[in-house]
Amino acid sequence: MNDSVGDDRVPHVDEDAAGRRERKEDHVRLATAQWTGGARTTEFDDLEFLHHALGGVTLEEVDLSVRLFDREVAAPFYINGMTGGTESTGRINQQLAIAARETRTAMGCGSVSIALEDESAADAFRVIRRENPDGLVMANIGVGRSAEDARRAVDLLQADALQIHVNAVQETVMPEGSPDFSTWLSGIEQIVRALDVPVLVKEVGFGLSARTLAQLASIGVSWADVSGRGGTDFLAIENDRRPARDYSYLTGFGQSAPAALLDAAAHREHAEHLRLLASGGVRDPLDVVKALALGAQAVGVAGSFLKAVVEGGADGLIELIGSWQQHTRELAALLGARTVADLRSSDLLVRGRLREFCELRGIDPGTYSRRSHASLDDRLGPHDVPTPMSHPIDIPPTENQEPR
Repeated sequence: MNDSVGDDRVPHVDEDAAGRRERKEDHVRLATAQWTGGARTTEFDDLEFLHHALGGVTLEEVDLSVRLFDREVAAPFYINGMTGGTESTGRINQQLAIAARETRTAMGCGSVSIALEDESAADAFRVIRRENPDGLVMANIGVGRSAEDARRAVDLLQADALQIHVNAVQETVMPEGSPDFSTWLSGIEQIVRALDVPVLVKEVGFGLSARTLAQLASIGVSWADVSGRGGTDFLAIENDRRPARDYSYLTGFGQSAPAALLDAAAHREHAEHLRLLASGGVRDPLDVVKALALGAQAVGVAGSFLKAVVEGGADGLIELIGSWQQHTRELAALLGARTVADLRSSDLLVRGRLREFCELRGIDPGTYSRRSHASLDDRLGPHDVPTPMSHPIDIPPTENQEPR
């Protein structure tokens, strides 16, 4: 899942509180169904680490804690925004918050827009802070909301940061959608200027291009989640809610999280101060490590965690997060990375559709396969870099062989 189940920017035309609740429940049901099928294929599969058999470090040397919004969290992934606003989704938020508390994992909530319109829906969000009073919590509203609504959303959860989700594709397909996007950028700028907490702008599963990131940087946004294609498909969810299901031809629209990260790195001069998070199609710790290696500061996970909490409650999710934390550290040790920053010097092979994306965008994917050598050059200096056979290996002679 890429974002809050039940996104809503402003009250949709002819949709009352009961209609919004029904939409929330539809989103949970349809999103959960997407994650209960078989194996999923994403563009994370087009990334392959080059294995260096003697390049690892000990597990004790690895520290993958990260700072998000000036708060330290235990691992470089977090529970991404999912749901809220109804009795059943409030129970999900409670279980998510307990798991976040017990594992010291950051958590984003689902869109609180429903609670801004209907006070009776607010407790399904307040439960997050009650269960996790000291944790890092992100509130969430849709783009198009006012600065005053943004303040109310932050106050509702006593949030450490605010996610603003942009969802143009979803609005286009949603039966209740309002596809009027002309004021979105200026509205985000007003919120950034009005709030005392950091603002994170994120997609809902269709990717943020380098041009979009540059626009966000130009109005003072300092955090962005590229949230790419490959996770929970809100296009499919909204299309399934349409009687004619007449938008299926848009299947596959947008960019994946790996593509968006590669695009951002290639055009970094336009948004050099923007710190990037990644989500969308993150299935396991290997996907987490790949996203970190492409430059993400941390990685949002929703679909896999929602499935765990629906099936096993907070205890099931606590067990899964603990396993992911351990596996992520082990993968980092295997790759010789003591910190998240070290992962950005690992060698990555970019293949398939992702390589084609790079070539079409003028990005040389080959540079990612040689990063550890460049890092070695930096450490050794221009006169110390070993050249092939500069120090021949002295091989002992065999029984019938003369010494060299």
